[in-house]
Amino acid sequence: MDAAGTETDDEADRQAVEEERAELKAFVKGLSADDIKSGNWFTKLMAHAMSSYTQKVDWRYFEERYQGVPPDAVVDQRIKMAARYAALEGGLSAGAYTAAVVATLGSLGGASPATVPAAVATMMVDVAFVTRLQLRLAHDIAVLYRIPLDLSDPDDLWKLIRVAFTIKGGEVVREGVIKAVPAVMRPVIKRFYSKTVLTAAKGLPVVGKHLLQRNVIKIGIPLVGVPLAVVLNRYTTLLAGRHAQAVFRNEARVIEIAETLSGQSRHPRLMLGVAWLVIRADRKIADDEALLMRHLVRKVRERHQVVDEQLAHLVDIDPTEVWRRVDAEPGDLSDLLDVAGRVATVDGDLNAREKAVISELRDRCCRV
Repeated sequence: MDAAGTETDDEADRQAVEEERAELKAFVKGLSADDIKSGNWFTKLMAHAMSSYTQKVDWRYFEERYQGVPPDAVVDQRIKMAARYAALEGGLSAGAYTAAVVATLGSLGGASPATVPAAVATMMVDVAFVTRLQLRLAHDIAVLYRIPLDLSDPDDLWKLIRVAFTIKGGEVVREGVIKAVPAVMRPVIKRFYSKTVLTAAKGLPVVGKHLLQRNVIKIGIPLVGVPLAVVLNRYTTLLAGRHAQAVFRNEARVIEIAETLSGQSRHPRLMLGVAWLVIRADRKIADDEALLMRHLVRKVRERHQVVDEQLAHLVDIDPTEVWRRVDAEPGDLSDLLDVAGRVATVDGDLNAREKAVISELRDRCCRV
């Protein structure tokens, strides 16, 4: 792309950011000092940011714009665009991060409920911009990997929030994806994610307080002459996007395995028993194993109209009963061996107990 084209794109991005900032300024004007202090601003932002957006931006929306393009390629571009917007907005907001804001933050408790000091309002535009950007980015990534999310369902809503803001997974972000950040920025990024990792409370105001605490680090701390707001906005959005990509891409991978196994299975009911036996072989259930089992059950129900009520009520699976059912099944059972192998490796390499179950299954299948 030539220089003129780059300048045109930069100007278009800046204009888009300015328009969003103007919209969010109006939103922030409607907040009270108590909304900000209590974290209730986040509850209001969720309603403002996601209700109409999720109705408009669905799979068809992306299909029309990127038909035939693999999701990984589109996700990568969405993350880079979001990081660029966040950096531009950080530059526009950087002037708000002065000692005056620090002083004014402390006075919020004494402000009248209808009055938010101008310095804090400017800071809140930055926080609201990045918060909404990262929420929508995580939503877009879920849609692109075809992970169903119903934001009217509290569990799905919390899942989106947790992924978008690396809540509970903060340790993973700090130590894993953080390698993508330049070395000079890593101490600051670690400080941004440390101390405020939220693990359990699902109340939206609690999340609002958590996000506001995170962003206080940007106030009045310059970094080699560049406002910290610019680099923090950029890299925290980049990390949030990469984290969302890792989570939703992995879920898409597991769903794909469940789809393949259910489609190839000639023994759907027995397949579920074998899969659960392999998963329970080491007396532990990894997150990916639980996810695979859930989608396997769903796919078998949808594709084969099979529901194993006996399995659904089991507390402890009895290997003897599974082997009895395998021995009683006539014909080619090679599909069960394929299932056992895929299930055992969904969360990583085979362990000794999984190998033992698969070996036993292989012997019985060969005898049949």
